[in-house]
Order: sequence, then C-alpha cells, then structure tokens
Amino acid sequence: MTQLSRRNFLKLTGSSAALGTLSLAPVTHAQQGGPLLPAGSTALPYPRELVTKLSELVINQPLYFNYPDNRSPCVVIRRGREIKSGAGPDKDVVAYSTQCTHMGCPVSYDQEAEAFKCPCHYSIFDPDNTGQMVIGQATENLPRIILEYDDAEDALMAVSIDGLIYGRQANII
Repeated sequence: MTQLSRRNFLKLTGSSAALGTLSLAPVTHAQQGGPLLPAGSTALPYPRELVTKLSELVINQPLYFNYPDNRSPCVVIRRGREIKSGAGPDKDVVAYSTQCTHMGCPVSYDQEAEAFKCPCHYSIFDPDNTGQMVIGQATENLPRIILEYDDAEDALMAVSIDGLIYGRQANII
C-alpha cells in the first residue's frame, strides 16, 4: 500500500476542483445559439414589442404583460402626471418587471398606496422614481421596462430593460 504525500494529495484535489469549476461555467449566447453581439457591445439586442395602445390605459390601473419573453411578467401603469422616466406624449406611462429583486416573489401594484408591494418580505417600490426600493429586504430597484411611444399608431412599445430580471445572468436567454 503506497502512501499519498500531502503535496500529491493537494495536486490531485486542486486539479479536480479546477475541472469541477470549469464544468460549472455559464453557457454563453454563442454556445446557446443566441444572437451574437458586436465586439465591445454592452447592450442586449432586445425585441421591440407592442405592449398596448395608450388610449386603452386607465390612469392608475395596472395592465400586465410579458417582456422580453413569456417567462418575464411585467406591468405598465399610466400615472396621470408627468414622471421623470415616463413615456407617451404626457410622459406619464411607466413599466416594470413584477419580480421582486430580493427573491423573485411577484410584486403587485397597490392602487391606493400607488406603490409596488412584495408580499413575501414586504419590500416596497416607488413607480414614480424609476422603481426605486423604498423599504424592505430588496437591495435593487425593480427592473424598468424602457418604453417608446409611436404617435401614429397610439402604441406603447417595450424596447429594452434597465436592470436585471431576478434569477438571471442576462435578461435575454
């Protein structure tokens, strides 16, 4: 029976750990067959998708949709007053992911409080201030869906996201 020296043991376990770490490396978009980005690009190629017609939105009433894919629940709200990051001719429309940035629980819009509330750990987010976390366990703002308004079609279009959707390494997989 041969005895394994401490040096050889560390060489063996170190090599195994390195191989294990390499096997856990994230899969890139190129490996997944996803779109390739231009060299040096930091923005994902988000789809341009219709959210709703502006005329169909009621002030302070949420309308739910998915963006950038079917696994990403979002909400759009017409606030009825100009918002710094608002869309539309009156700059009063905002949209956010409805997944809490703390643990991914579904946040809901409280019309009376005019705030997003997480039922799991009681985080509250401000829709008038880019989804800023006001109180609670979350440490990040709600991801904001960037909207553009097409006047000719009266259409609100989702065009990108500001922030990372909970549980993802990239918003588009």
